[in-house]
Amino acid sequence: MSHYEDEIQVTIEKMRHRIMAEIDYSKAITDGEIYRLIDEEILFSNDPMVKYMPTDSRIAVRQALFNSLRRLDVLQPLIEDPAVTEIMVNGPYDIFYERAGVICPLDESFSSKEKLADIIQQIVGESNRVVNTTNPIVDCRLSNGDRVNVVLPPVAVNGPILTIRRFPAKPISMQDLIDFGSISEEVASFLGSCVRAKLNIFISGGTGSGKTTFLNTLSEYIGATERVITIEDNAELQIRGVPNLVRLEARNANVEGCNPIGIRDLIKTSLRMRPDRIIVGEVRGPEAIDMVQALNTGHDGSMSTGHANSGYDGLSRLETMILMGMELPIQAVRGQLASGLDLIVHLSRLRDKSRKLMEVSEVVGMRDGQILLSTLYRFRETGEKHGKIEGVWEKENEITNRVKFEMAGVSI
Repeated sequence: MSHYEDEIQVTIEKMRHRIMAEIDYSKAITDGEIYRLIDEEILFSNDPMVKYMPTDSRIAVRQALFNSLRRLDVLQPLIEDPAVTEIMVNGPYDIFYERAGVICPLDESFSSKEKLADIIQQIVGESNRVVNTTNPIVDCRLSNGDRVNVVLPPVAVNGPILTIRRFPAKPISMQDLIDFGSISEEVASFLGSCVRAKLNIFISGGTGSGKTTFLNTLSEYIGATERVITIEDNAELQIRGVPNLVRLEARNANVEGCNPIGIRDLIKTSLRMRPDRIIVGEVRGPEAIDMVQALNTGHDGSMSTGHANSGYDGLSRLETMILMGMELPIQAVRGQLASGLDLIVHLSRLRDKSRKLMEVSEVVGMRDGQILLSTLYRFRETGEKHGKIEGVWEKENEITNRVKFEMAGVSI
């Protein structure tokens, strides 16, 4: 940042403090009133830097002041840019963003650590969450559904850490994924039939592999007459075309004495809400036992996601999470998984930053105490062209258990 830009930032900060001193916090203030105070501050300023500033620069300062007072300060332009998929704030002075798979540093920064702390409290407060030195880690979301993670000192050594995962304003469709080359038409058609036939599906993948997005696209195939209940830590799913939709969100304990309500509580209560399908955004711990029990108690067509490096690894992680929630013999755990799950869909983010469906596997049962998987489709790389990975989805096996397809009257 140049010396001139530094001076501009100092000037804007002084103006911001003067405007804040003019605001009457005893009543609700509209955006129009904030703009009026900003315009008066710019118009009657005696600061030579503002007084002789070109019109386009004044417009930029006006918007920067408004973003600082009412929005997310220097992050607001990134929030408004639909091409930005991730925002990473490593303390007040080091900000990065991801656009088209490339991570870039932001030329601007927060004026101080206190300003970043104010923005964090604003975000967290709007989600009815609490973050402080006693509770320094929190997950929440912006009003537009973007996922937010906050880590404060003393856990975060280099200052308040803010990470925002962006979601597109217009939800991505299955056709979009086909156009992006993330999945083939054949595999998409097959998975659509599986959803209509009410197979239980678990989506595995690493961080940023597109699990939530893929779960959204699969919901396109849910019947409009079904009652669907979604359960999430932070409500991010964008289920479309389902009028009878119930969205449940977990709640942390707060300073007002509210008791925490976790994913396990929500899964248990959802069973009394007459669901046709239960969709758990992501399982990370002991709630896996409740999810699997729901799959085994007549709620066919349910879906969930979880972090894993492969389909088999996803099963292994589910076993571990179930054992975290209840002491059961490992054979009983595997028996529940084998009878409850029908398909495992594995996603990956490849080295060219593209997201692809890598494997679709059928859970076919157990043998010698082990869960058996049969790979139905697998992505195979064929080369690279202009830095992009090319490949094909090969069909390896036919699905063996067709009872649900026959019961639903769905042909494959």
